[in-house]
This record gives sequence, structure tokens and C-alpha cells, in this order.
Amino acid sequence: MNELEAREWLEADGLGGFASGTASGIRTRRYHGLLLSALRPPTERVMLVNGIEGWLRTPDGLMPLSQQRYAPGVVHPPSVAGAVHFEHEPWPTWRFRLPGGAEIEFELFVPRGLAAIVLGWRGSELGQSARLLVRPFLSGRDFHALYHENAAARLDAEIRSGRAAWQTHAALPKVVALHNGEYTHEPLWYRQFVYEEERQRGQDFVEDLATPGVFSFALGEQPATLILAAGDEAADALMRSCESAAQAAKKARARELRRRRDLGAPLQRAADAYIVSRGDGRTIIAGYPWFADWGRDTFIAVRGLCLSSGRLRDARDVLMQWTQVVSEGMLPNRFPDRGDTPDYNSVDASLWFIIAAHELIQAAEGKPRVLSKSDVRALHAAVGTILRGYSAGTRYGIRMTADGLLAAGGPGVQLTWMDVKLGDWVVTPRIGKPVEIQALWLSALHLASGNDSHWAPLVERGLDAFERRFWNDKARCLYDVVDCGHVDGAVSGEIRPNQIFAVGGLPLQILKGPRAVRVVAVVEEQLWTPLGPRSLDPDHRDYRPAYVGDAAQRDAAYHNGTVWPWLAGAFVQAWLRTRGDTSAARAEARQRFVEPLLDHLEEAGLGHVSEIADAEPPHAPRGCPFQAWSTGELIRMLSMTSES
Repeated sequence: MNELEAREWLEADGLGGFASGTASGIRTRRYHGLLLSALRPPTERVMLVNGIEGWLRTPDGLMPLSQQRYAPGVVHPPSVAGAVHFEHEPWPTWRFRLPGGAEIEFELFVPRGLAAIVLGWRGSELGQSARLLVRPFLSGRDFHALYHENAAARLDAEIRSGRAAWQTHAALPKVVALHNGEYTHEPLWYRQFVYEEERQRGQDFVEDLATPGVFSFALGEQPATLILAAGDEAADALMRSCESAAQAAKKARARELRRRRDLGAPLQRAADAYIVSRGDGRTIIAGYPWFADWGRDTFIAVRGLCLSSGRLRDARDVLMQWTQVVSEGMLPNRFPDRGDTPDYNSVDASLWFIIAAHELIQAAEGKPRVLSKSDVRALHAAVGTILRGYSAGTRYGIRMTADGLLAAGGPGVQLTWMDVKLGDWVVTPRIGKPVEIQALWLSALHLASGNDSHWAPLVERGLDAFERRFWNDKARCLYDVVDCGHVDGAVSGEIRPNQIFAVGGLPLQILKGPRAVRVVAVVEEQLWTPLGPRSLDPDHRDYRPAYVGDAAQRDAAYHNGTVWPWLAGAFVQAWLRTRGDTSAARAEARQRFVEPLLDHLEEAGLGHVSEIADAEPPHAPRGCPFQAWSTGELIRMLSMTSES
């Protein structure tokens, strides 16, 4: 793949649906498409319109404005008309400079709150006879699946002036196309599209798509508009008080441009993509293109996406939504894409909730319009339920032990953020007392003790046990797990970044003094990369230098060397705490640790921070190109390292 194919754009609708693709216009993932809609926001997502093919017809012939990759890997047509320039702010825009000096500008954007996308083309010096031809590619599938030619797909059309509609499958919404051109019904199948990212990930990577017909626009005379909407309701919302598709597009464009400008800097606009509707409230999509809303990710990400960004009302709506699903002292780790039963299989999600709830209450103090007294009571009640559940014992062996620390786990389960399981093999089991879980547990108890003094003695007991039991004299840092496998005194001495949470990333600094300085130094010297810390010391036998190969190979590398940018926030805060939070230290931290992540915003998921990266140079970005907690932690880091 070339550089343009490696750069991906995202347009999210605030409902769980989205559009995404590459700067080249060639789709490289099964998730790349123009109309991907959430039937039950933010889940049950389906791909409705995968893409388009475009040409410009002039007296000199047809000039291609798009490319596709077909099996066995052939790009057709070999090139597009003229030179192409791409920009992703304020939304994806391509400019084609044609031979002879004529230009075409193509832009697309997704209006917030609607399952729709607006496509627009403008030409200059084209000549009045120039016409734009556009073929949409349709499927109608679960967004994780692939589509193939089938007799069940319906390619008939409802056609009237300025409008065409298709419904490939009866169980899915119809696709409504509003336009200011002419539509000719010419159904065809295009076969064997190849998605290169899927091939590299060891997944199925070939798809067939249906195209119902061709739109023709007099681009030499006026701008072309094509609006694609999932169902009549979305289409009608765009057309409300508008007489034409062009007028609806103009109105939606002005409204969306104003909304994005009001959000502020580009990173604030990136943050907006993850905050979506769930029921009557809000939640956070963990990452695009394939994650839904995960508890752990939500409570980590909300600190940067909402609290550091001044979006306190959104933070309130997110956290209040999750207070409704506390069960046996636990919050779910995730809601599935389909069905109603959440997964309660995380030891840390509930603890991260307590951190986020405390920070929201602090930020909203004196702002009753943000957080009412009943909201505060509900948050405190959820915190109390979690701590009582953990203290007494709950699922998966989660329980407080006599030393005031928190034990968790059992054979075959993975409860921390290092949670990969391959068949019966839990890659990083971390059963016992993982180091970051203790930091979270003691921070949560400390914060709760401000509202209920019952918890205060447990904090002191746990702090004493933590430093005494976790310090690894040989490595001069912290053990990753103690009481491994619930065996008293058994320890895991591998060097991982989880220990950084004893110094930074949380309200309570668990470890202080020379030992804290040493922990930060070990993480920096042995784990740090320009995109954050590696997940395992390179000298360890299980270390994997790159996140490549089939699913099993990638899963084995996921937490065994792979770089995780979201951990950079805790590291930077720990570094500042041990250096002294001065203006000089903040400036140095920004230059050394934050600037490389800002540079990364232009290389993978444009404007966003990737989920992971390879452990070794050039630290190629991997995983989700748009990751909520990675992007949120960069926002927090910018706040930490600001001059004020």
C-alpha cells in the first residue's frame, strides 16, 4: 500500500454509525464505506453503501476520478485524472487538477445525529458539456462480515425526481439517494474487490458488491449533490424546509461547519467522534472501525474526551448511563454488538468508573446545571456498591484480602486490560494481585473516603502492604503481579508498563520518593518509544517486535511488546510528578513525549491516535486507527504540559 492508502479518515454520526476510507479513495478494510448505520444505537451496525465509482465525461472521453483494488491485487483504473490533493479538515476533501488547468473538488461529510452522508462535487473551467458519472456500491451486511453476489439481493429502485431508493434486503433500512442530477437504473455486480488491510491481518479479504445504477450530473454547469441516507426518516430530516437536494446539502454543510468550528481545536473535533447515543444517554465508542462501547475504555477515555475538554454535560450523560448497570459490585466491560446481555468480565472497569466519577464531581462543583444533587447521590451510590462488592467478594475471585490489597482472577479468565485469550490459552493471565489494579483500588478507596470515612483505614493498610510487597529489589522497580495464581509470595518479575500507575495517571500517587523516580526511569529506559511504552521488556523471552501475521500471531504480540499510546498519559504525569511540575518540566515533557504523538495525528487515523504500534522502529501504527482512550489521553497530556 502507498502512503495515501495508509492514511485513513473518519466521519462519525453520533449514533454509532460512521463513514470511513483512505486518502487514496481505495478501500482497504471491510469497514470502509460511506453509509454504515447503527440500527440500535450505538450497536447492530450494518454496511449499506460501501463506496462509489466516479468518472468525468468530456468531449475528450472518460476520465476516472476513483480507483478500486480487485483480485489478485490489481488497481483499476491504474490512475485517476490529473494530480490529486487531499485534506481531512474540516472533513475529507479531494482536489483533482486536470490536464489543461480544469479542477474538480470532491468533499463529503456526515451530519451529526443523522444516519446519512452528504457528497458534493464542484468544477471550475470544465466546459458546459462536462458531466460527472457516479455509481454507488451497495451491500447490506453486518459491518464485520463480507458480501458476495447472491440472488436474495434486491436491486430494484424507487425512482422519482431528485430521489432514488433501494433496499437490498427487507430486514435492513432502505438507502435513499437525494440528488440534483439524473438517475439511470442499470443494476450490475462488481466482483472480487480486495481489501489489503484485511489480507495483512490474516482475514477474509475479497468482496462482491452490487451497483443499482448511475447518477449523471451536469458538473460543467453547476455543483453536483448526492445525499445518501439510511431510511426515509433520515432523508426527510435533511429535506425539512428544503426544496431540493442541493439546498438541503448547503444547509447541512453550513450547520455542520458551524458545529465543528464551535468544538474548537482539531483534537476536540476528533474527540466528538467517540461520544455517541445509547438509549436516553451517552456512551463512548472504544475505537473505530470495529469496537463498540467498552466499560474500561469508556471510563479511561472520558477523562480526556470530556473532562479535560470541558464537555462536562457529556461526561455526566456517559457516567449516569453506566450507573444503571451495576451488578454484584461490577460494571460491564462491554456491551455486545448484538443482544442485551453485557459482559461482566473486568476487574478494573469498575475502578476506572470511580476515578472518572470523582473527577466529574470535582469539575462540576458549583454547576448544578451540569450535575444535580440527585446525580451526585447516584454516582456516590454506585461507587459504594462497587467498593462493598469488591471488599466482600464478587465474580471471578475478585476480593479484598487481609493485607488490604485486591486479588482477582482464576484459570481461563482474563480480567485486566491485558486480556487476550486464544482458545484455552490466556496469554497474560495476571491472576493474583496485578500492580495497576492495586493502584486503582487504593485510589478508589482514597477518593471514597472523602465521602465515607469507613474506607480510610483500608487505604493505610493497603498502602503499607503495596510498597512492602511490590518492590522488586533485583530489578529496582515494581513487580507486575504478586501472589501469582493466588499463591502467597509468588511474584511476576517481568518488566511491564503497568507499574507506572503507582506513580502517575491516578489521583493518588501510591509510590513516592526515590522508588517512584526509579520506576519512571525503568519505564522510560526499557519500554518507551515515540508512540508510548511497550507492553513488555525487549529482553523478555515472550517479547514480540511487531504486531503482524494472522489472528493468533497478532494476539500473542498484543500485550507482549506492542506499544500502547494510551499509557503515555500515565507516564507523562508520573514523569512530571517525579521531576517537579514546573513550567520547564512541562515544556520538556511536551517536547520529548507529546510532540511525537502530535506528529502521529497525520500518519494513520487522521486527526486521531491509533490503538497500538509495533514495538520496534519504525513503530508502524496497528490495530484500530481511531482509538478513544489513546486520543483522550493525548488531550489530557496537552493539558498536563500546557504553560498555564
